Amino acid sequence: MSNNYLKFLGLPTLFGTERTKEILSVNPTVIPEREEAETVNLAVYDYDGEALDEFTSHSVDDCMRFKQSHRISWINIDGLRKVEVERVCAHFGVHPLLVEDILSVDQRPKMDEVEGVLFCILNMLYFNDRTATVETEQISIVLGKDFVLSFQEDASRDVFDPLRNKLRIPTSQIRVRTADYLCYCMLDMIVDNYFVVMEKLGEQIEFVEEEVIRRSNTRSLARINQQRKELIVLKRNIGPVRDLLNNIIRSESEVLEDRTTKYFKDVYDHINQANDLIENYRDIMVSLQDLYINNVNLKMNEVMKVMAIVTCLMAPATVIGGIFGMNFDIIPYAHHQWGFYFAVCCMLLIPLWMLWAFRRRGWF
Repeated sequence: MSNNYLKFLGLPTLFGTERTKEILSVNPTVIPEREEAETVNLAVYDYDGEALDEFTSHSVDDCMRFKQSHRISWINIDGLRKVEVERVCAHFGVHPLLVEDILSVDQRPKMDEVEGVLFCILNMLYFNDRTATVETEQISIVLGKDFVLSFQEDASRDVFDPLRNKLRIPTSQIRVRTADYLCYCMLDMIVDNYFVVMEKLGEQIEFVEEEVIRRSNTRSLARINQQRKELIVLKRNIGPVRDLLNNIIRSESEVLEDRTTKYFKDVYDHINQANDLIENYRDIMVSLQDLYINNVNLKMNEVMKVMAIVTCLMAPATVIGGIFGMNFDIIPYAHHQWGFYFAVCCMLLIPLWMLWAFRRRGWF
């Protein structure tokens, strides 16, 4: 019954645990169930330094012929279905263990190298302006000899539009480089988009900071908790990417050229910077929570100080009224014609003197 009334106050929205359950619901011992995609969108970019062929389809069978194209092929599959993913991976020589990772849910970002194929799994991040939350989309990248396979969950969005535009430029560097350079470009754009998400989250943190400084209330505390949850999402998804890139740099795989290593090192520097920025945000949120608690305590102290002053000022009147209200036959000035006025003057003058004394001591 109480929840029916609380919803009109907006309290469930502020202190609901739905977001917490989403963040902390990962259990590696439980095999997650992935919903099969309704449609599968296939996009192929087959290119070299002279020509680029773009191809789109809804059937994964159409991409099989690009394995022997003798050019660099980027095959991007939006929407995952178990049977079709297994068919594509089997055709391109991807190990079944990697297929399981592709079809997994909430996988930790990592890099594996199995049977001459380099595999990366990580998350693309997006910021939802409407709900002010960080959204994730898992992407799997398979780097092989002269081909790159990418598997995405959401067919409506990704961060690779700048990469597609570069592929359409005949003089771009990516057109004359090998497949590992294409893999670098994909990882670089994913990491660069992390900074876009963190910038928007930083704006939300600045807004919360201003709100806490101006007025510390329950809504401010709720916003602080919300931002801390979003930082957990960032930390969980960005932190392991550093190990992923470090493993690529140290890898001696044949599909990686030595001259491409310096590009991966550049992405590694960016991900280190992103992790440092997350730590700064976490420190700010801890400071904001301490500031909120201090402001609440300060307000409480102000209230208690006012109440204490009022109590002290009322004490003389209480004492004087109690003395003259005693049931004795002989009380000085009790029957005097000016006794009442004398008592009232004492009740007023003594508090005024107390106010002057408190002010002189700097108590308020």
